[in-house]
Amino acid sequence: MLPMVGKAALTVEIVGGAQQQIPIAIVPFAQNAPIPDAVSQDNISTIIGADLRRSGLFRVLETRGVANQPSTVADVRYAEWASIQAQALTIGTVETLPGNRLKVSFRLLDVLKQNQLAGVEYNITPAQLRITAHKIADIIYEKLTGEKGVFATRISYVSKANGRYSLQVADADGYNPQSVVSSLEPIISPSWSPDGTKLAYVSFEKKKPIIYVQSLVSGQRYVLANFKGNNSAPSWSPDGKRLAIVLTYGANSQIYAIDADGTNLRQLTKSSAIDTEPVWSADASAIYFTSDRGGSPQIYKMSASGGDVKRITFDGAYNVSPRLSNDGKSLAYIRQEQGRFRVALQDLASGQVQVLSDTSLDESPSFAPNNRMILYATSVNRKGTLAAVSTDGRVKQRLNEAIGDVREPAWSPALNN
Repeated sequence: MLPMVGKAALTVEIVGGAQQQIPIAIVPFAQNAPIPDAVSQDNISTIIGADLRRSGLFRVLETRGVANQPSTVADVRYAEWASIQAQALTIGTVETLPGNRLKVSFRLLDVLKQNQLAGVEYNITPAQLRITAHKIADIIYEKLTGEKGVFATRISYVSKANGRYSLQVADADGYNPQSVVSSLEPIISPSWSPDGTKLAYVSFEKKKPIIYVQSLVSGQRYVLANFKGNNSAPSWSPDGKRLAIVLTYGANSQIYAIDADGTNLRQLTKSSAIDTEPVWSADASAIYFTSDRGGSPQIYKMSASGGDVKRITFDGAYNVSPRLSNDGKSLAYIRQEQGRFRVALQDLASGQVQVLSDTSLDESPSFAPNNRMILYATSVNRKGTLAAVSTDGRVKQRLNEAIGDVREPAWSPALNN
């Protein structure tokens, strides 16, 4: 694995929340002894609470005023928690075990019905405490909303500081940043493999754009595409066996498919226009892309083997950077209107379009694995930063880095960690 860095590179600011929030009380987890590892000094209940707050769907209640602080179901006095309007209650324990192990137990309780909704135990190392807290938050989120949680996923982004570019991978809350690759030359277009173990990206370290694939497990990388001209915009197929890429191989930008080992290159578009930014449909039958073949940049769809090209966006004169939701129902992209570049969402069945963001220099949208949020890059006070917006437009977040500009975000798939 890549080296872990415990300090948070990104801080999350919630700038908007849902109209209806679920009130939940999270009792500090009881500990039978101090946790010995410095990486794990965060209180597990604090991490869970921060995750749920960040979603915008939960109101985390203050619990210090409640006299009884239970750690087992038998100790719970439901009337006390109902009196502070809690609908759900989380309790738990962290026990030290021989061999520098920890046993983490948690219970999610329905205060109104006075019954248990979920209960899990984990046997972990101290260094796994933060990811375990994220997993617990995912369980709570799913039980109370009916949607999969994404707190235990990761994000990638490019940070520029002191004239140096770095491709970073961090937890979804910005903690545990890892530097995948660093260069004095630009790094762009990171793309996660479907299993979350690799990143394809474009580096200018050889003074021209070349596509690399990097393993996040071994740290090894290889050149995927270094053809004549520019090599850019990698996008993995859903099965991870192929990538769509963009080459200026003897002409203007056109879309090609290539096997994940860098072999079997084949051209998919053959036009006099600029065709770029390919992305696969969820069932791998089609590729969406940006093209100016109609006179202005718009988003089109073609079969995965090329051909049968159809225009998808008609609302507005400038629509770029398509990204598909994981359920294949929605298309996110960047739309320009009145000089502002904003995140838009189009329902593919009805064609209805909604502008989601309220910033003005947005780029690089990326869906969360549960399709609930869209991560994107924007500019605030002339500094690149990351932001996220829910697909209904109600919940907004901003992720800030203390040093440098942050661009090119990509949300990982759901991970089996």
